[in-house]
Amino acid sequence: MEDGTRMTQSLKGKANLANPVHFLALGFGSGLAPRAPGTVGTIAAIPVFLALSWLPLAWYLLATALVCAAGVWICDRAARDFGVHDHPAIVWDEIAGFLVTMIAVPAGIGWVLLGFVLFRLFDILKPWPIRWLDRHVHGGFGIMVDDLIAGLFALVLIHLLLAFMGG
Repeated sequence: MEDGTRMTQSLKGKANLANPVHFLALGFGSGLAPRAPGTVGTIAAIPVFLALSWLPLAWYLLATALVCAAGVWICDRAARDFGVHDHPAIVWDEIAGFLVTMIAVPAGIGWVLLGFVLFRLFDILKPWPIRWLDRHVHGGFGIMVDDLIAGLFALVLIHLLLAFMGG
């Protein structure tokens, strides 16, 4: 049995999608994917971004801040319920990180794909200080912070590209 399947099966009897905290922490169920749950969780973030992208920037920022703030509690609670700090199935942090990536970015398919790729790249490679934060900060904030910083890194690159292109 592959490792991802084993990790997902470790949640049997612990994760309950009828529990609103688990439903959100597991990215509406996307975190239960047997392979690459972080990537699948980020895919689940795309419709969330598209739904919020129509909001004025101030409202988008408020919604993103709420997703991030709630995520600290959601991820902490789910980690305690599952008995594993930052279980791979917990992907609310990917959703929040992708929303950060896409702040003031056009909702076109090319920009969404670029945001997806850059966010996943920074989340997987974890350049400094992301790796340090991932290893040294614990609890719900620890689960969230590395993805939020990965989102900021991706956001900066996208906005540099937008500025370079005159957009």
